[in-house]
Amino acid sequence: MLAKRIIPCLDVRDGKVVKGVNFEGVRDIADPVERAAEYNRQGADELVFYDITASHEGRGAILDIVRKTAEKVFIPLCVGGGVNSPDDFREILLSGADKVSVNSGAVKNPDLINTAADIFGSQCVVVGIDAKRNPNGKSGFTVTMHGGRIDAHIDLIEWVRDIEKRGAGEICLNSIDTDGVKKGFDLEMLTSVCNNVRIPVIASGGGGTLAHFADVFEHTRVTAALAASVFHFGEFTVGDVKDYLSLNGVAVRK
Repeated sequence: MLAKRIIPCLDVRDGKVVKGVNFEGVRDIADPVERAAEYNRQGADELVFYDITASHEGRGAILDIVRKTAEKVFIPLCVGGGVNSPDDFREILLSGADKVSVNSGAVKNPDLINTAADIFGSQCVVVGIDAKRNPNGKSGFTVTMHGGRIDAHIDLIEWVRDIEKRGAGEICLNSIDTDGVKKGFDLEMLTSVCNNVRIPVIASGGGGTLAHFADVFEHTRVTAALAASVFHFGEFTVGDVKDYLSLNGVAVRK
């Protein structure tokens, strides 16, 4: 069994780590560089930075924060927010990131996925998806843009199949329905996606207890679980999650 990854996510707005519920009620909670260094000490397998208003406000990625973090953190760093061109990929990678997450930019211009994969390699291209339930859709799930603000009217399963064909190396699937609620990952949505692609899928949105992390690995084929609130507010550490998973038969990196 391949070891499962635990990935803290740092949503950044105006230079601060923030967190909300269902993408609403966002509040400042920490300095991103200091928090990233702490998660590195706790044994995180990777870190993800999202500039949560970059696409909405038309700003570039948080390159200064990325540079400072790369100087202190020695685990893979993925950065997203405001990524709309190969030049954005290049700037983020040159700032010290190992992977780039593209979300709204890929929905608006799907060719960006294959172009970036051709130039930088599939291993650098992570497609982030913010999805929610849509009972009128083909699969029952729809893709959104700009942090869940706009329904893209794209069926989730059709989108993930296209993403894989275009050469993306990984998908980070965030359920808006469970984001920040801490009542468990969206197993139904994750299962649907994992059953339709072969590339790695990261589970995001809903992790609130140690048992939730075990559940998502037991009941879906995701390769990693991403969380924010439970780590940011000190409910438990990355090490706590890994210890619990090990005791429950899930292989993790020590």
